[in-house]
Amino acid sequence: MLKRALSNVIYKDLIEKMVFISGPRQVGKTTLALAIGKDHFAEKYSHLNWDNREDRRIILTGEFRADNTLLIFDEIHKYKHWKNYLKGEYDKYKHRFKMLITGSARMDIYMKGGDSLQGRYYHYILHPLSVNEITGNNSVLEPFKELKFSNRPKEAAEALNVLFHFGGFPEMVVKQSDKELRRWHNDRVDRLVREDIRDVESLKDFSALHLLVDILPEKAGGIFSLNSLREDLRVTHKTISLWADVLEKFYYHFRIYPFQYSKIKSLRKEPKLYLWDWSQVQGDGERFENMIASHLLKFCDYLRNSEGYKATLHYLRDIEKREVDFLVAVDGKPWFCVESKLSKDNISPALKYFTTKMKIPYAYQVIKEEGINNIKDNIRIISASIFLTGLF
Repeated sequence: MLKRALSNVIYKDLIEKMVFISGPRQVGKTTLALAIGKDHFAEKYSHLNWDNREDRRIILTGEFRADNTLLIFDEIHKYKHWKNYLKGEYDKYKHRFKMLITGSARMDIYMKGGDSLQGRYYHYILHPLSVNEITGNNSVLEPFKELKFSNRPKEAAEALNVLFHFGGFPEMVVKQSDKELRRWHNDRVDRLVREDIRDVESLKDFSALHLLVDILPEKAGGIFSLNSLREDLRVTHKTISLWADVLEKFYYHFRIYPFQYSKIKSLRKEPKLYLWDWSQVQGDGERFENMIASHLLKFCDYLRNSEGYKATLHYLRDIEKREVDFLVAVDGKPWFCVESKLSKDNISPALKYFTTKMKIPYAYQVIKEEGINNIKDNIRIISASIFLTGLF
C-alpha cells in the first residue's frame, strides 16, 4: 500500500488540535485516516461514518468507546449542525481523544462565517498521488531557493507515465486498467452529483448540473468563461456561477487566477480551469498541462497548510497576449514560473519576457519528453519526470 506523504505531518498536528482532511471523492481520505489510526494509535480508534446508520447513532448520542484514543469522523459535514457538534465534543474530550475529520467537500469553505471551530483545528487537502509519493522521494522545500530534484530518473519516469495515463487517484494507479478507468469515471461522476452534492446542497436541476460536469473536461487548461457556459446550457449567469462554485467545493475542478503585477497590463481577469482528475482530459497537451497544474497546486497547499507559507498558484497573461502557464508565489512575491510542453522546443518567448520583466528568480520549461535537463538564458529546460520530483 502506498504511504501518503501527509501521514506523519497530520499525526504531529493531531497531538495539538483536531485535524480536518478534505479532498475529492475516492482520493484516499478514509484510507489515510485508518492508516494513521493503525500506525500511530495502536489501532485504538473508532471510525464513525455519518452515512452508516449505527455510526450515526453513536455520533448523535456521543457514546464513544473509553479505551480508544482516536476518533475518526467521516463525512460528518452532511450533518446540519456538524460545526457546533464538533466544537462541543472537542471541548469536552480534547484531553481524552484525538479527533480526525474527513470529508469530500471543501470543509474549510463551509467553516467560514461565524467559525465556531476557530483555533481548534488544522486543515489539510489530500490531493491525488504525485510522482514523489509513488517513488517515495522526499523533497527539501524552501521558498525562494532553487528546487532540488531526485537522482532516480528511471523510477520518476515510470511514475509519470502511470500518472499521465491513469490519473492520480490511488485505485486507478494500482489497477492500471483502461476498462476499469472508464467504469470508474462513470461511477465517480455519477455518485458525486447524485450523492455527495445532493446530500449537502439545495439545488433544483441536478440533470443540468450533470451536463456541466460532462462539458468541463473540454475546458481544461483554457480560460474559464461563465458567459460561454451560460449560453451553452441556456441558464442565467447566477445559476452557472452557483453550479461552478458547488463543483469546486466538491473538488471536481479548480481555478487559478492571473497574477496581479503593477508593471503588467493584464488582458483578462478570468481564471483558467483544471480538473482534479486529469485522466478525464482528452488531448495530450491539455492533460499534460492539467497534470502539472495539479502537482503545483498540491505543492502550494502543502506549503500553506503544513509549513504556514502563503503560497499561491497563478498564471501570467498580459494585454499583448503573452502567456505563461504557471507562477508560484509566496507572500505575493514570484518564486518560479513554469511553461509546459509535450516535447523539446525553443524556449517560450513569453517565458523569457516575464522572467526578465518581473525579475522572477527561477523559470522552468517543463516537457514530457524524457532525459532533458539543460539551462539556457537562465531558463531550465527539464523533463517533467525530473521537475516533479522537486515538488511535494
